[in-house]
Amino acid sequence: MLTWLQRDSLDFPPLGRALREPNGLLAAGGDLSPERLVQAYRHGCFPWYQEGQPILWWSPDPRTVLPPQEIHISRSLAKLMRQNRFRVTFDQAFQAVIEGCSGPRSYTDGTWITATMQAAYIELHRRGIAHSVEVWMDDELAGGLYGLAMGKLFFGESMFSRTDNASKVGFATLVQHLNQWGFVLIDCQMPTQHLQSFGARSISREKFARYLQLYLDQPNSADWIA
Repeated sequence: MLTWLQRDSLDFPPLGRALREPNGLLAAGGDLSPERLVQAYRHGCFPWYQEGQPILWWSPDPRTVLPPQEIHISRSLAKLMRQNRFRVTFDQAFQAVIEGCSGPRSYTDGTWITATMQAAYIELHRRGIAHSVEVWMDDELAGGLYGLAMGKLFFGESMFSRTDNASKVGFATLVQHLNQWGFVLIDCQMPTQHLQSFGARSISREKFARYLQLYLDQPNSADWIA
């Protein structure tokens, strides 16, 4: 049975109780307080729901991940990055990035990045937990992405592009920095062709939970100023 979370408790059910269909649905309810969101990611789940639904918490099996040192950058993307057509920064326009990520997509009519969710992650950014990557062209925001950094793990949330390849440049730049800063894994949540082209792969939920145990509280050398 699906577990309904209580607002007066931050506890999540064991990951093994997640449903097989739909894959990974672990719990519903609760809220998007910073404390609950941090606990969710530490536990191995994340919120994803549509406007009008209760908050739904997911822990899919398998889980899509990318070790930063294993990133594959195509020749065409590497060439584009060398041309310096884009300027990449970190944490310079978090709100603009999450608003960009919440915009219309060709494959869906709605967005899961509701106004409530935006406000929750903006608060995590204020607390130094959530981070953004901005990709600029001629001082205009051409794309970007955001996620959470905890220990040696980065939890990717969403990305967007207003110009061809902008989000690819932003993601590749981020991964290169994460590798230099000592991060060991990027949580990509669910598989997409876009992420798989960078070398993202699937691991079991059990193996992902071991990464959480080993690296959530390990220090990194990140410097989010670029």
